Amino acid sequence: MIFALLDYWSQQGCVIMQPLDLEVGAGTFHHASFLQAIGPEPWYAAYVQPCRRPTDGRYGENPNRLQHYYQMQVLLKPAPDNIQELYLNSLCALTIDPLLHDIRFVEDNWESPTLGAWGLGWEVWQDGMEITQFTYFQQVGGLNCSPITGELTYGLERLAMYLQGVDSIYDLVWTKTPSGIVTYGDLFKQNEIEMSAYNFEHADINNLFSQFNHYESACNNLIALNLPLPAYEMMVKASHCFNLLDARRAISVTERQNYILRVRKLARAIAEAYYSKRESLGFPRLKINKEIA
Repeated sequence: MIFALLDYWSQQGCVIMQPLDLEVGAGTFHHASFLQAIGPEPWYAAYVQPCRRPTDGRYGENPNRLQHYYQMQVLLKPAPDNIQELYLNSLCALTIDPLLHDIRFVEDNWESPTLGAWGLGWEVWQDGMEITQFTYFQQVGGLNCSPITGELTYGLERLAMYLQGVDSIYDLVWTKTPSGIVTYGDLFKQNEIEMSAYNFEHADINNLFSQFNHYESACNNLIALNLPLPAYEMMVKASHCFNLLDARRAISVTERQNYILRVRKLARAIAEAYYSKRESLGFPRLKINKEIA
């Protein structure tokens, strides 16, 4: 399924990226999404991103709710006029014929408070189940997006459950080997059990507070050195510390908002620094685009 989607989007001219090797709560945290949505340079990319949301863990007991799962992101900048048609054709690549199924676009504007990002969007429902989030980015890091970036986020586990006709993520067939079938549960259920225990019960609260402060300070120092890319990694690490503190219920409602604002402040400073650096370089991909044209 993943191969089919990546092959389809590769044929549409997308750069196929590898996952970001950091703990992120959504595929939008990949620099191929957040940073590349900033500024005027065109960008077409697709990638799979493992995601971690500590508060969503259920000790492996819930058949469709996980603290670690997979998303596939597609970024199209500027967003093409036929983006909906391109998306529906991607479903055909998975042998899902939109003419034979109830495909609905349900308005659901998207927001990432920690990234200072939001967009106009829709949930895509197929036969009553959400399978994709479709968003036109309006702001990233507090900066207006110009041109607008179109983002598609596929829920890979949900798509696979539909295609395989199973009711539990853990029953999904991951692959078939000479020694038998390997399921999603074989690979990841024990991880869900143990990581849920860590996220909710054993993550060191004092250490997490200390780490958050360290990454926040490191991020600010790197921004001052005009190094937005490593600064971005520090911001992502700080965000994950916040998510773990949230799972441990170590912060009050008021403190939670304060931590979100602290991460958002970092994201905005990074966005501004990244834009300025690309501008000082003359927005290189604009030049490449003109040469090709």
